[in-house]
Amino acid sequence: MNAEFTQIFELTLSEKLQLVEDLWDSIAQVPEQIPVLDWQKEELAKRKATYLQNPDSGSSWEEVKERIRNRQYGV
Repeated sequence: MNAEFTQIFELTLSEKLQLVEDLWDSIAQVPEQIPVLDWQKEELAKRKATYLQNPDSGSSWEEVKERIRNRQYGV
């Protein structure tokens, strides 16, 4: 591993989380540079077609959040 990067492992957890957040924010500033692979495009097209055939088959964002919360807290 590059010696310059080994210092990252010496950071506190809080500092590491901040670094990850800063890196992610810098990536998010240039979404046009993030490649979308062919298999991802195919999967999105498949999911869109499924949704268009049956729009009621999905879940609302509120329903999804509720399921996640219930699973997380064992409700």
